[in-house]
Amino acid sequence: PYRDGGHYFHFRNDGLQDQFVVYHQDSLDAEATVLLDPNTWSDDGTTTLSGMNASNDGRYLAYGTSKKGSDWNEIKVLDMETRQDLPDHLSWIKFGGAQWYHDGFFYSRFPEPEGGTEYSAQTVQQRIYYHRLGDPQERDTLIYEDTENPLRYNGCRVTEDERFLVLTSSEGTSGNNLRFKDLAKGIDSPWVIVVDHFRNDHYFVTNTESALLVRTNLDAPNFRLVRLDVARPEPANWTDVLPNRPDRVLTQVTQAGNNLVAVYMKDASDYLSVFDMGSKLLVDIPLPGIGSVGGISASRHDSFFHYTYTSFTWPSTIYRVELDRFTQTEFFRPEVDYDPVAYETKQVFYTSKDGTRVPMFLTIKKGLPMDSNNPTLLYGYGGFNISLPPAFSANNIVFLEQGGIYAQANLRGGSEYGEVWHEGGMLLNKQNVFDDFIAAAEFLISEGYTSSSRLAIKGRSNGGLLVGTVMNQRPELFAVALPGVGVMDMLRYHKFTVGYGWVVEYGSSDDSLHFDNLYRYSPLHNLREGVTYPATLVTTADHDDRVVPAHSFKYIATLQEKHRGPNPVLIRIDVKAGHGAGKPISMLIEEEADVWAFTLWNLGVKRLK
Repeated sequence: PYRDGGHYFHFRNDGLQDQFVVYHQDSLDAEATVLLDPNTWSDDGTTTLSGMNASNDGRYLAYGTSKKGSDWNEIKVLDMETRQDLPDHLSWIKFGGAQWYHDGFFYSRFPEPEGGTEYSAQTVQQRIYYHRLGDPQERDTLIYEDTENPLRYNGCRVTEDERFLVLTSSEGTSGNNLRFKDLAKGIDSPWVIVVDHFRNDHYFVTNTESALLVRTNLDAPNFRLVRLDVARPEPANWTDVLPNRPDRVLTQVTQAGNNLVAVYMKDASDYLSVFDMGSKLLVDIPLPGIGSVGGISASRHDSFFHYTYTSFTWPSTIYRVELDRFTQTEFFRPEVDYDPVAYETKQVFYTSKDGTRVPMFLTIKKGLPMDSNNPTLLYGYGGFNISLPPAFSANNIVFLEQGGIYAQANLRGGSEYGEVWHEGGMLLNKQNVFDDFIAAAEFLISEGYTSSSRLAIKGRSNGGLLVGTVMNQRPELFAVALPGVGVMDMLRYHKFTVGYGWVVEYGSSDDSLHFDNLYRYSPLHNLREGVTYPATLVTTADHDDRVVPAHSFKYIATLQEKHRGPNPVLIRIDVKAGHGAGKPISMLIEEEADVWAFTLWNLGVKRLK
């Protein structure tokens, strides 16, 4: 549960509802009532809630909806007293929601695309507008645009006290500049530029009347929290609140009451600490084990906060921490019909091709013999500064119950060890990611966990690229390959929807140096005639406007043309679905049933236990 505009909200699903239902409470002791039920918005469950934000006075709730899995959003406004929608209805929104200020809100949007191109054409010229309640969208006030750089992303945040509007712009998925304006001087007040380059990442956390607190990796590869005096905002004048630590990465900071709640990552596992506003450590919150901390819900107005803990064998459980005594209690744990005591997770470290030490988590049924005959699923991502911490999945329990081993490798390109780890797997260093994944497979085989005939690999999006590349480079190493919604055409990815934003991660084929690098590993362009590839099931969806399905279509067509041998190479295409967000539970169950059936059959698991 979390507090917003004086209300408390939480999301609940009985386990088989296509979409989570939003519940509302005036206080955590009050009875919870249904506020929004997306399951009633469409007959097939494919219209979803994409985000929501209450006005500071609690009178209105702006909420976003998405249809058929698309990244395109619409914003509507609910009157919290009457529970009726207002006439306000905003369209052509991606990657941003409503930021309330006075009698309206700021938001970002793109121009309306030409008919028939909305799911494939480049989305350019994201602008910031102010919408006053009751006005039609065409009357919204333009707050910010950058006509000289139409491919940049632009997003904004309003501080909780409505004092500052904070704007970040980026040229891709990492690195952003930073500026703000003092709303006490009006929405037309000038922008104050804090950072005007894109070499680092800056995330607004909270504010006082005279300062912004920002989590940044400027001069801090593992991130630090700094205090930025709005009268002297230049980086030279920043002061550390939580300094950079060489032994762990600062991944989250949230204000809770008069405290700061911080999450640190060390060796891909999380640690939770509470500091006062002046950076003094008050307490380290004990976690149940090796795992990860999910979203922290906290307010500067409350004397407690909630957080979610999960691990590979521990379902996502909500805990409540009292800030006066720092005691914690279990608030909610879902019921999952399996025996967690029967399984164990251990972390191993293996050596990649260039000598780099890489961590990997293994979840195994206790007592399973290491006879090189265990069906094993190796999962990876390796990119975009995204980490793969421990997380529970009932879906994976299905595999573990069949005597399977679930392996999750923390490849370079992610954020597990800060920006240095990220840079080690991006641009001209991308081959390191593939080497790390191949080395993980070789480790599992050499240590007797499995064999090539019993090893499946899986990844989604950038992870789909990973799977497509390594099965090209080492087709004999794997029995099954599962590339999902993957980036498979590395020479043209930047020409569709928001693909241009990945150039900072991959490089562009428009540059000769990067063309050569991309061409060397592009999954589509490195399939070879007459090779026997692993049994392959490509998955995508017709409304994926993040990684357009053309990637998967071209890849599977070429694979089917060139592959020789008995292994099936197939594609599964969801209809009325996108990159993955908001996919109905019923559709997820159907997809996972097909994926597991394909995987288990081709790993030789012909009879379920």
